[in-house]
Amino acid sequence: MNTLHEDFLTIYQGAIQAVNGKTSVQKAIKAEVFSGAFHVVAIGKAAESMVQGLPDKQIIDGLVISKQGHISPQLQASTHFICIDSDHPIPGEASLKAGKALLAYLEKLPEKAPCLFLISGGASALVEVLEEGWTLDDLRKLTDYLLANAYPIDEMNAVRRHISRIKGGRLWSFLGDRPVRCLMISDVPDDDPAVIGSGLLFPAKKSWLPELPAEWLKKIKNIENNEPGKDFYWDIIASLSKAKQAAAQCAKKCGYHVSVIPDFLEGNVLKASTNCVSTMLSHPETLFIWGGETTVNLPENPGKGGRNQHFALAAAIQLEDLNNVCLLAAGTDGSDGMTAATGAIVDGKTCQTGHLKGLSPHSFLEAADSYTFLRKTGSL
Repeated sequence: MNTLHEDFLTIYQGAIQAVNGKTSVQKAIKAEVFSGAFHVVAIGKAAESMVQGLPDKQIIDGLVISKQGHISPQLQASTHFICIDSDHPIPGEASLKAGKALLAYLEKLPEKAPCLFLISGGASALVEVLEEGWTLDDLRKLTDYLLANAYPIDEMNAVRRHISRIKGGRLWSFLGDRPVRCLMISDVPDDDPAVIGSGLLFPAKKSWLPELPAEWLKKIKNIENNEPGKDFYWDIIASLSKAKQAAAQCAKKCGYHVSVIPDFLEGNVLKASTNCVSTMLSHPETLFIWGGETTVNLPENPGKGGRNQHFALAAAIQLEDLNNVCLLAAGTDGSDGMTAATGAIVDGKTCQTGHLKGLSPHSFLEAADSYTFLRKTGSL
């Protein structure tokens, strides 16, 4: 008989496979609108996986921009693609270099040349061309502020659109009348294409900004929307809902009574974890599946971790000493925060293990150092 941990890993892998970039692109590319060959622009943490789903005969050449360590040596060596390792989740010098490379690549394309964009999570930070008056230092400080103060992803991307020459559909200024196709993996609420990657090809439905300190508002200008070209087709080929449904199917095969929560899980990670654990404990015969993106308010000098690991550690504290209960909190993109872990599995014994090693789970949670505690307890 499998343990809860083994079952949960099987269920998680089922979710991952359902939104795999390669297989999702392979299915989508069969549509009539994708006949012929394309110049390919792949941006995001799933960029290489998505490129792998394209038939070789449909690739003229391409540009791949992904997180450092997310592009294989094989693709780096390809003569078909320019590959750029960039910065995530905090934009850096590489993000600006990637932005220049993107504009240079588009500028060299023949007039009317067809383009295929493959966009996935992380694109907002990975590529940037800043508005006049903005520096990399400004961008870093603003991003640090937004992350540390738990701004939701849609609010972060609304800010990014206002300080960028390519976000919020403004990339159309550099595309001209070329035929454009776009396939996306969504990691945002309601699968809004104007939020995915801060909407490189999609003007925002309305120009708005969340509340920000006056020092930032003074620097931010109103933006003019660029309309998409006439020959433009797009589709969302993988999403949170698909991952959740696939997880549910796997869980049912493992013999569990399953409840998929339709609401997008968001807001403060501590409140969200408390609500989830409360629901779990009040229905002990049910396996619950949530999905979303919570936020973490960071202390002045935070340790290592990410929203999934923070969620898992907060849940572990509430589950301490309970039997036959387990929680997995993990992302679909392979990394969580500034770590190589994508999340953690915890149960009623996680904190016990920590205590035996002289570790205080509450102290690590308060220090936003969930990674260290979970690594030392074998929970990553």
